[in-house]
Amino acid sequence: MSVIQCVDLTKAYGKLKAIDHLTFDIDENKITGLIGRNGSGKTTLLKMISGYLIPTKGELKVFSKKPFNSLEVSANSILIDDTMTFSDSLTLVDILKEMAPFYANWNSGLALGLFDYYSFNPKQAHSNLSKGSKSTFNSILGIASRCPLTIFDEPTIGMDSAVRKDFYRALLKDYLEYPRTIILSSHMLSELEGILEDILLINEGTKRLHLPALELKELAVGLRGNAEVVLSFVEGKEIIYQENFAQGSLYVVIRRGLIQQHIDQIKQSGVEVSPVSTDDLCVYLTSKTKGGIDDVFKRS
Repeated sequence: MSVIQCVDLTKAYGKLKAIDHLTFDIDENKITGLIGRNGSGKTTLLKMISGYLIPTKGELKVFSKKPFNSLEVSANSILIDDTMTFSDSLTLVDILKEMAPFYANWNSGLALGLFDYYSFNPKQAHSNLSKGSKSTFNSILGIASRCPLTIFDEPTIGMDSAVRKDFYRALLKDYLEYPRTIILSSHMLSELEGILEDILLINEGTKRLHLPALELKELAVGLRGNAEVVLSFVEGKEIIYQENFAQGSLYVVIRRGLIQQHIDQIKQSGVEVSPVSTDDLCVYLTSKTKGGIDDVFKRS
């Protein structure tokens, strides 16, 4: 069952298209990573899914409803991001208590357990928290709400390494106990890939790929060796990324399926065949040039 259905979705601000003819489905009870560079349209997309923004064109359904002004979507979803604000008349503990009437699956025991674990001051106001502490507190709201659709937009901003690891561990443990549809947006995939089931990669408002995380790991390979030899194997094929080294050596990233039947021959020719990390691959797939930053120095 699809919780989110997007068909030819577009969101424009004047002549600028933040989301450009995007089509995808997100299934029930999966953790999906929404990956993209800063400015790729992730936040705009998530705000449309959450019902905060009206699409310019196309069709968007959440729980089979148009999300904007939908009480059903609001009651069954939560968006956690760094713009969340609360009245200074409420302490942090007050905020936790006030969540229960709004979210049917709210787990007070889990919320207070995480609150104590992170050693928050019960009497503190949300606005007085540091950026990292706000992200940590907001993450408690997202996990403990147990919403059928839980969305985290760049949830670890300001968190230190230890707290980020705790957040991912807590989220995964509770998801395994209480499955729901979770979207995690980030411009960095390396920290997330251990808990993601699907990955939706967008760039400049368009979809670059949407596939299971395990398939992404096997999508591409890197070839490194003599430039002429490497080029002879990739001639006429789409190159995802390439980088020149000294003494006529070349590194090329290409989809595995394009050269799979020739891999043994490539290795025998002295060219090194290596895996490409999912984080690097997403960077290459969203780069404006095939050679990355090196192309700047070639032209200077």
